[in-house]
This record gives sequence, structure tokens and C-alpha cells, in this order.
Amino acid sequence: MKTLSALGLMIAMCVTGAHAQKITAAGATFPAPIYERWFQAFHKIHPTIEINYQAIGSGGGIKQLTEGTIDFGASDMPMKDAQISAMKIHPLHFPTVLGGVVVTYNVPGLSQDLKFTPDVLADIFLGKIANWNDGRIAKDNPGVKLPKLDILVVHRSDSSGTTFVFTDYLSKVSSEWKSKVGADTAVKWPTGSGAGQNAGVAGMVKQTEGAIGYVELIYALSNHMSYGWIKNSAGVFLKADLKSVTAAAAGAAKNMPADFRVSITDAPGKDAYPISTFTYLLIPSQIKDGAKKTAIVSFLKWMLTEGQKDVAAHPDLGYAPLPASVSAKATKQIAEIK
Repeated sequence: MKTLSALGLMIAMCVTGAHAQKITAAGATFPAPIYERWFQAFHKIHPTIEINYQAIGSGGGIKQLTEGTIDFGASDMPMKDAQISAMKIHPLHFPTVLGGVVVTYNVPGLSQDLKFTPDVLADIFLGKIANWNDGRIAKDNPGVKLPKLDILVVHRSDSSGTTFVFTDYLSKVSSEWKSKVGADTAVKWPTGSGAGQNAGVAGMVKQTEGAIGYVELIYALSNHMSYGWIKNSAGVFLKADLKSVTAAAAGAAKNMPADFRVSITDAPGKDAYPISTFTYLLIPSQIKDGAKKTAIVSFLKWMLTEGQKDVAAHPDLGYAPLPASVSAKATKQIAEIK
């Protein structure tokens, strides 16, 4: 009887395995915490669908999608026309959540958050401001006792959507940054040391006195790190939170382009956090494997409905749900997957 029971269990496992649908994806580390949560939640509802996501950076996700080694990719940077042209199958951009890139730092002895103006921030990352007691930093932080301590810039060493968002912002607020460095997933940094992925930058900043870097909000929150208030286009100092990130997307939501490729850094409005972004899943517009297509479509529908509710219910994750109009428009785009 025990032998028969064991045989029955093996048969059941084989049947279940035969119907299991494994999907591979890779890309941005920016949204990795919420994606991992979503993929696990979706798997509980659909036990035969397993989505394996590798957080390797936006550039890596685009590269692997272009090479056809994954089923879909993820990026904080909307793909460029040249990147899209290089693909055999046209990719569709599906916005997933909103997030903020924050400037985090390790300056001992401070009792309050630091404030940064756009020009000061650009000059720090250009290497033109090299000490924490520089007069320009002090001017924006009256009453704060800043130490005489060298600034160490920490940036991403991998091809990163977070880097794109940050350098896209710096390119909008600094003509010198735009002409000398520019905006991309990987740039030639004027100064500093590199670390891999958001977690790597957060770790290096946390361990190094005098360091300053940029990470997605959840990485600063989960590591209990200080991060600065940034002066926005309306002249208001804001700290990244769900309200200020959502406000940055308000204008784009009203005039969202058909392909969803949009930048919301340095957005207008007194309530808009200036280093905010949509992040995207990059889905092939043609999926030949019928079972994979059904599974991916099912996940997209869930993500744009129940997934958005999950984001709203867990503000501690540091992401904001999509504006309702954007979710509705993205849901209609699902029909374009053939």
C-alpha cells in the first residue's frame, strides 16, 4: 500500500509538473522588491505559473530581451528608438509602479536631514564640490554643523535604470552635466567609486563615512539610511514619499504617450518630487508559445488591478501605484500582444 501511495504521489507530481509554466524575466533592481512580492503572490493564486526574475539592472534586462534569452524584461529607462529597432519583436512598455530615486549620504554627527539644490547636487557629482563643509552646502543648510570631511561619490557600476533616472534629472537641471556627462543607463562618471545594483550602492554609502550616492527609496528605507530633501522646479524642498512621487506623475498621466515612454524627472508643481519615475515591464508584442502568452497576459491583468491595490496597501515598500488613467490605458494595451 505504501508503494502504491508513493507511486500515486509521483504520478501526481509528474502531471502537475507537465502543466507547470516557467517564465524567465530580468532587469531593473529599482522595482525588484515589489516584483518579487508580486511574483510570489501571483504564484500562490496560480500554482502552475512560476516567474523567475533576476534583478541584474535595466541595461542587462534590455540586453537579454534583445538576445531572446528571457521571456520579458524590466527597465526604469524607456527603451530608446535604436534599442527597439535592434529587436526582432517589437517590445511593449507596461508601466508598473512609480518610485523615487533619493540622494543618500553618510555624514556623521548630523541631527537633521540635509537639503540639496539642483546646482549643488550636480556639482557634487561633477566633483566640483569635494568637502561636506563647502559653503554652498552650508548655505542650503543653515544651523547644521557640517564636518570637514571629504565627499566620496558612489555610483552604479552596472548598466542601470536608476542611473538613467538620476542622470536624466541632472541633465535637466545642469547644462554642464548635460554637455559633459549626459543621461543614460551607464555614463562616464567624473568622480567617485562604483558599486553593483541599488543594494551595492546603499551598502557602500552605509559603510563609508563621507559617502554620497543615489538609490531607489526602498533601499534607503530598508537600510535605515539618511536621504536628502531636494529643491524642485517650483523652488520647494521635498523629501521623497508616496505623495510627492505621485504628484510628479500628474502631468504625464494626463498626456501619456501611446507607447508610455515618458520622463517625469524635474516635473512641474510645488508638490512634485523631482527625481521620480515610472518603471516598466518590457513585453514582446508577439509570443509564439501559447501557454506562455496566456500566463504573461494573466499576470499583466492581475498586476494592473490587484497588484496596484497591493502597492497601495503597503506604503512601507516605498512605491506608489499607477494613476488610474494609466492603469486603464495599459490594460487596453494587453490586447496588442499577439
